[in-house]
Amino acid sequence: MSQPLVLHKITIDTPIGEMVALTNSEGLYLLEFTDKSNIDLRLDDIAQSLNATISEEADTVGIQLENELYSYFEGKLQHFTIPVKTVGTDFQIKVWEELVKVPFGEVISYKQQAISIGRPQSVRAVANANGANHIAIVIPCHRIIGSNGKLTGYSGGLWRKKELIKLEQKFSSQSQNLF
Repeated sequence: MSQPLVLHKITIDTPIGEMVALTNSEGLYLLEFTDKSNIDLRLDDIAQSLNATISEEADTVGIQLENELYSYFEGKLQHFTIPVKTVGTDFQIKVWEELVKVPFGEVISYKQQAISIGRPQSVRAVANANGANHIAIVIPCHRIIGSNGKLTGYSGGLWRKKELIKLEQKFSSQSQNLF
Protein backbone atom coordinates (compact mmCIF):
# COMPACT_ATOMS: atom_id res chain seq x y z
CA MET A 1 0.00 0.00 0.00
CA SER A 2 1.45 3.36 -1.04
CA GLN A 3 1.91 6.30 1.28
CA PRO A 4 -0.77 9.00 1.00
CA LEU A 5 0.39 12.20 -0.64
CA VAL A 6 1.17 14.97 1.84
CA LEU A 7 1.24 18.62 0.81
CA HIS A 8 3.04 21.09 3.06
CA LYS A 9 1.30 24.43 3.62
CA ILE A 10 3.39 27.49 4.38
CA THR A 11 2.68 31.20 4.44
CA ILE A 12 5.21 33.66 3.08
CA ASP A 13 5.28 37.40 3.66
CA THR A 14 6.05 39.40 0.51
CA PRO A 15 6.21 43.15 -0.16
CA ILE A 16 2.80 42.91 -1.85
CA GLY A 17 1.02 40.72 0.67
CA GLU A 18 1.03 37.40 2.42
CA MET A 19 1.00 34.29 0.23
CA VAL A 20 0.20 30.66 0.92
CA ALA A 21 1.92 27.73 -0.78
CA LEU A 22 1.39 23.99 -1.05
CA THR A 23 4.55 21.99 -1.70
CA ASN A 24 6.05 18.55 -1.36
CA SER A 25 9.28 16.88 -2.42
CA GLU A 26 8.09 16.88 -6.05
CA GLY A 27 7.46 20.62 -6.29
CA LEU A 28 5.10 23.55 -5.90
CA TYR A 29 1.38 22.90 -6.34
CA LEU A 30 -0.10 26.23 -5.32
CA LEU A 31 1.06 29.77 -4.58
CA GLU A 32 -1.69 32.32 -3.98
CA PHE A 33 -2.29 35.51 -2.03
CA THR A 34 -4.00 34.78 1.28
CA ASP A 35 -6.54 37.58 0.82
CA LYS A 36 -7.89 35.99 -2.34
CA SER A 37 -11.54 35.07 -2.04
CA ASN A 38 -12.18 31.40 -1.37
CA ILE A 39 -8.49 30.64 -0.77
CA ASP A 40 -9.34 27.89 1.70
CA LEU A 41 -11.60 26.30 -0.91
CA ARG A 42 -8.75 26.39 -3.46
CA LEU A 43 -6.41 24.70 -1.00
CA ASP A 44 -9.00 22.01 -0.33
CA ASP A 45 -9.70 21.56 -4.07
CA ILE A 46 -6.01 20.96 -4.83
CA ALA A 47 -5.65 18.51 -1.94
CA GLN A 48 -8.84 16.70 -2.87
CA SER A 49 -7.95 16.46 -6.59
CA LEU A 50 -4.63 14.84 -5.60
CA ASN A 51 -6.15 12.73 -2.81
CA ALA A 52 -3.68 14.43 -0.46
CA THR A 53 -3.61 15.63 3.11
CA ILE A 54 -2.26 19.03 4.15
CA SER A 55 0.46 19.40 6.76
CA GLU A 56 1.22 22.73 8.44
CA GLU A 57 4.96 21.95 8.49
CA ALA A 58 7.35 23.40 5.91
CA ASP A 59 9.45 21.09 3.76
CA THR A 60 12.64 21.71 1.80
CA VAL A 61 10.74 22.73 -1.35
CA GLY A 62 8.73 25.26 0.65
CA ILE A 63 11.92 26.69 2.11
CA GLN A 64 13.44 26.86 -1.39
CA LEU A 65 10.32 28.67 -2.62
CA GLU A 66 10.52 31.17 0.23
CA ASN A 67 14.19 31.88 -0.54
CA GLU A 68 13.51 32.24 -4.27
CA LEU A 69 10.61 34.62 -3.66
CA TYR A 70 12.76 36.79 -1.40
CA SER A 71 15.46 36.88 -4.09
CA TYR A 72 12.85 37.70 -6.75
CA PHE A 73 11.52 40.68 -4.79
CA GLU A 74 15.08 41.90 -4.22
CA GLY A 75 15.68 41.81 -7.99
CA LYS A 76 18.29 39.06 -7.65
CA LEU A 77 16.26 36.25 -9.27
CA GLN A 78 14.71 36.38 -12.73
CA HIS A 79 14.11 32.65 -13.30
CA PHE A 80 12.57 30.41 -10.65
CA THR A 81 14.18 26.98 -10.39
CA ILE A 82 11.59 25.43 -8.11
CA PRO A 83 9.76 22.59 -9.88
CA VAL A 84 6.05 23.20 -10.42
CA LYS A 85 3.27 20.64 -10.43
CA THR A 86 0.28 22.08 -12.25
CA VAL A 87 -3.21 20.75 -11.71
CA GLY A 88 -5.57 21.64 -14.55
CA THR A 89 -6.95 20.68 -17.94
CA ASP A 90 -4.64 19.97 -20.88
CA PHE A 91 -5.55 23.38 -22.35
CA GLN A 92 -4.84 25.20 -19.09
CA ILE A 93 -1.49 23.47 -18.70
CA LYS A 94 -0.55 24.42 -22.28
CA VAL A 95 -1.43 28.07 -21.52
CA TRP A 96 0.56 28.01 -18.27
CA GLU A 97 3.58 26.43 -19.96
CA GLU A 98 3.57 29.34 -22.40
CA LEU A 99 3.45 31.86 -19.55
CA VAL A 100 6.85 30.79 -18.24
CA LYS A 101 8.33 31.57 -21.66
CA VAL A 102 7.49 35.28 -21.34
CA PRO A 103 10.80 36.88 -20.31
CA PHE A 104 11.28 38.63 -16.99
CA GLY A 105 10.48 42.34 -17.32
CA GLU A 106 8.44 41.91 -20.52
CA VAL A 107 4.73 41.77 -21.17
CA ILE A 108 2.65 40.36 -24.00
CA SER A 109 -1.07 40.55 -24.76
CA TYR A 110 -3.60 37.78 -24.27
CA LYS A 111 -3.93 37.78 -28.07
CA GLN A 112 -0.16 37.24 -28.49
CA GLN A 113 -0.33 34.42 -25.98
CA ALA A 114 -3.25 32.80 -27.84
CA ILE A 115 -1.29 33.03 -31.10
CA SER A 116 1.82 31.54 -29.46
CA ILE A 117 -0.09 28.39 -28.46
CA GLY A 118 -1.61 28.07 -31.94
CA ARG A 119 -5.11 29.16 -30.88
CA PRO A 120 -5.45 32.75 -32.20
CA GLN A 121 -9.25 32.72 -31.87
CA SER A 122 -9.15 31.58 -28.23
CA VAL A 123 -8.21 34.85 -26.52
CA ARG A 124 -10.99 34.58 -23.92
CA ALA A 125 -10.21 30.94 -23.19
CA VAL A 126 -6.53 31.86 -22.74
CA ALA A 127 -7.50 34.70 -20.38
CA ASN A 128 -9.72 32.32 -18.38
CA ALA A 129 -6.90 29.76 -18.16
CA ASN A 130 -4.55 32.48 -16.91
CA GLY A 131 -7.14 33.35 -14.27
CA ALA A 132 -7.23 29.71 -13.16
CA ASN A 133 -3.45 29.66 -12.60
CA HIS A 134 -2.83 28.49 -9.02
CA ILE A 135 0.89 29.34 -9.01
CA ALA A 136 1.17 33.13 -8.92
CA ILE A 137 4.47 34.85 -9.75
CA VAL A 138 6.34 31.59 -10.48
CA ILE A 139 3.98 30.99 -13.42
CA PRO A 140 3.91 34.68 -14.37
CA CYS A 141 0.37 35.41 -15.53
CA HIS A 142 0.99 38.99 -14.35
CA ARG A 143 3.06 39.50 -17.55
CA ILE A 144 -0.05 39.31 -19.75
CA ILE A 145 -1.91 42.54 -20.58
CA GLY A 146 -4.72 43.65 -22.86
CA SER A 147 -4.10 44.26 -26.58
CA ASN A 148 -4.65 47.95 -25.88
CA GLY A 149 -1.69 47.96 -23.46
CA LYS A 150 -3.92 48.22 -20.39
CA LEU A 151 -3.72 46.04 -17.31
CA THR A 152 -6.60 43.60 -17.16
CA GLY A 153 -7.48 40.54 -15.18
CA TYR A 154 -5.29 39.49 -12.29
CA SER A 155 -6.85 37.43 -9.53
CA GLY A 156 -4.41 38.88 -6.99
CA GLY A 157 -5.65 42.38 -7.84
CA LEU A 158 -4.63 44.79 -10.59
CA TRP A 159 -2.54 46.82 -8.13
CA ARG A 160 -0.39 43.73 -7.52
CA LYS A 161 -0.08 43.06 -11.23
CA LYS A 162 1.16 46.61 -11.71
CA GLU A 163 3.63 46.28 -8.82
CA LEU A 164 5.02 42.99 -10.18
CA ILE A 165 5.50 44.45 -13.67
CA LYS A 166 7.14 47.57 -12.21
CA LEU A 167 9.44 45.44 -10.06
CA GLU A 168 10.53 43.34 -13.02
CA GLN A 169 11.02 46.35 -15.26
CA LYS A 170 13.17 47.99 -12.59
CA PHE A 171 15.58 45.03 -12.60
CA SER A 172 15.42 44.07 -16.28
CA SER A 173 17.65 45.39 -19.02
CA GLN A 174 15.08 44.29 -21.61
CA SER A 175 12.03 45.96 -20.13
CA GLN A 176 9.49 48.07 -22.01
CA ASN A 177 8.91 50.45 -19.06
CA LEU A 178 5.12 50.62 -19.12
CA PHE A 179 4.91 52.66 -15.92
